[in-house]
Amino acid sequence: MSDFFQPGMITTLHRLKKGNVERMEMELEFYSRHHPIALVLPSLYSELKEKALKGIISEIQKVPYIQQVIVTLGRANAKEFQHAREYFSVLPQETIVIWNDGDRVRSLYDILDKNDISAGEDGKGRSAWMAFGYVLASEKSEVVVLHDCDILSYDREFLARLCYPVVNPNLGYEFCKGYYARVTNKMHGRVTRLFVTPLIRSLERLLGYLPFLVYLDSFRYPLAGEFSMITDLARINRIPWDWGLEVGVLSEVFRNCSLRRICQVNLTENYDHKHQDLSPDDPSKGLLKMSTDIAKNLFRNLASEGIDLSESMLKTLKATYLKTAQEAITKYHDDAAINGLDFDRHEEGVAVETFTKGIDLATRAFVEDPLRIPLIPNWSRVTSAIPDFLERLKNAVDDDNT
Repeated sequence: MSDFFQPGMITTLHRLKKGNVERMEMELEFYSRHHPIALVLPSLYSELKEKALKGIISEIQKVPYIQQVIVTLGRANAKEFQHAREYFSVLPQETIVIWNDGDRVRSLYDILDKNDISAGEDGKGRSAWMAFGYVLASEKSEVVVLHDCDILSYDREFLARLCYPVVNPNLGYEFCKGYYARVTNKMHGRVTRLFVTPLIRSLERLLGYLPFLVYLDSFRYPLAGEFSMITDLARINRIPWDWGLEVGVLSEVFRNCSLRRICQVNLTENYDHKHQDLSPDDPSKGLLKMSTDIAKNLFRNLASEGIDLSESMLKTLKATYLKTAQEAITKYHDDAAINGLDFDRHEEGVAVETFTKGIDLATRAFVEDPLRIPLIPNWSRVTSAIPDFLERLKNAVDDDNT
């Protein structure tokens, strides 16, 4: 049973009652007649072999209110792309697979590069951005919903709760972020618990009251990969192509939406998906790279708000973060103790040390070039530079799917 506390600037929609899925689906089926929904699934080919995606597909087959399913597929050769088309063909909804590694889509990326509006490097951000472009090009949906393909605890209620706040016109939300607990025999979600929240609160200590930081701190799980939004936001939002995607999306929504039109929703009682390695000695992968990318994106967004982030201030931030994160470890230890959960203080400490290294790497990158942080241009800019680009995108993807 969830609490009903409203924690900050944005509205929190709790999960106060079980067994609501049939009612929500009936309402969503009605509302979606006037506000059609496109579901975007960013997927690596390797995820087709996993148990999680099989369960997700099984649940989506039962959903009556989704009009389009856009699978944006990464790291797949021609044979694997054809297998993916067969794999997703069981869905009753109109289903399209975007082959990001195919010649047609790659030629589109080349066109963007030649026009100095690069979509960046391969990653979830770029794949999601291309899927948003296809949704805009097809002109069939008014709401875009996105979630990951590695969710082991997925069910129909999860999807219905993610869609409902934006699709129901009586609520009036333009953007909805999912949140949940991540607990098994121990607490998960280290990057949120031990990095993002302590980092934001450390910045608040150093910089004082900033609406942007208070806004970010209002989200219970800012790194959740699930959100829904109106298609107008998909057109005007810029997003990072790297691990900074989730924080980058929240930052753009802050600029482009009234706070009254933003909410977060409790999607499920507990959430489980695959866990990333810490990789404390390799800055090119794992949670070390994730923390570095997130910090760089956060620094860039603060600078764009007019905040002077000097090198000396960022060094002070590292020390402040370390203390704040260590205090967080004590709080989570006590929370685990009363709930009878396993808790390895050494493991948590190693994570904090790794994230401190991530802040160091982000600081160096930001000081060298504050504007180098990767952001994909929004679709409004793309269509301004290349007016027929969305048409080319739709034709390329449709040709791959025939």
